Amino acid sequence: MLLLFRDRGGVSGLAPESYRSPLCVCCFLLLVLTALFIPPAFSDPIFPVEYPAEASPKEVELGRQLFNSVLLSADNSVSCASCHDLSQGGEDGRAFSIGINGQVGEINTPSVLNAALNPYQFWDGRAVTLEEQVAGPVHHPKEMGSNWEQVVAKLTGDVNLSAQFSAVYGERPNAGNIARAIAVYEQQLVTVDAPFDRFLKGQQNAISAQAKTGYRLFRQIGCVSCHQGRNVGGNMFQYFGIMGDYLGERGNLTKADYGRYNVTGRDEDLFKFRVPSLRNVEHTAPYFHDGSAETLEQAVRVMSHYQLGLPIKDDEVEAITAFLRSLSGELVEGVR
Repeated sequence: MLLLFRDRGGVSGLAPESYRSPLCVCCFLLLVLTALFIPPAFSDPIFPVEYPAEASPKEVELGRQLFNSVLLSADNSVSCASCHDLSQGGEDGRAFSIGINGQVGEINTPSVLNAALNPYQFWDGRAVTLEEQVAGPVHHPKEMGSNWEQVVAKLTGDVNLSAQFSAVYGERPNAGNIARAIAVYEQQLVTVDAPFDRFLKGQQNAISAQAKTGYRLFRQIGCVSCHQGRNVGGNMFQYFGIMGDYLGERGNLTKADYGRYNVTGRDEDLFKFRVPSLRNVEHTAPYFHDGSAETLEQAVRVMSHYQLGLPIKDDEVEAITAFLRSLSGELVEGVR
């Protein structure tokens, strides 16, 4: 067990109020626990994505239409797909997304791809299911700025969509079945057949020698202690700045920087975020909750410095990013 200590800033002011708080980074224990959930055929801390479970084609199609419908927003200008563009890695390529009335968001949009594999949604983990997550953007004043009463009325007034709700659920649109339909669709947005997954299944030539070196480094220097499992992350919370004061050095703290603290109100959750998945990461720049890293190479350097406290060479960055690019998979045919 490696016991680390870090300075954390106080919530009341932007100037850090230093105090010591123990943070146990139990890499060995974490990997042992992770191994308990690894399919028997795989000994790696990362394992392949499987095809999503079959779902009703009509329910998936209804969810797809709702995902792309601007009727969910107050002014009929924003859909889920506006910020979660499937052709751009499941997000929009912006540091902060743009909502109704041209309002700019407060935190980087996470990818919707493989979100179904995460036990928590949003950077602060405030939703634990995809259904629960749907309500967030609908009600957020800077995103869709609407409410269920308004959304239900508009969908009920749409003859085509209302008929589909009756066919799929045997009832008119309501908050519950709207969220369910979108969640069922999002459960299909899983990317499969990544080169690295083929490598894990025994195809040694599925990834380059450089990517293999990158994976070895990824494990050796400790990246895998947080980025592991089927989604290569997404299943735990971690402080941003274990080995250095990233947020203090960046400055201009916002409420979004408080992370998990905004949900729990506990001091130990200050500056703690859900570890993002690294699948399809080559397509989801800019990176981090604040969208501050414009390239994958920059993101690797920041992580090495502030999370691991290690210097990293150019060739090591190139190798690790080669590995990360091998994590890009393909959506199941017919889902888009």
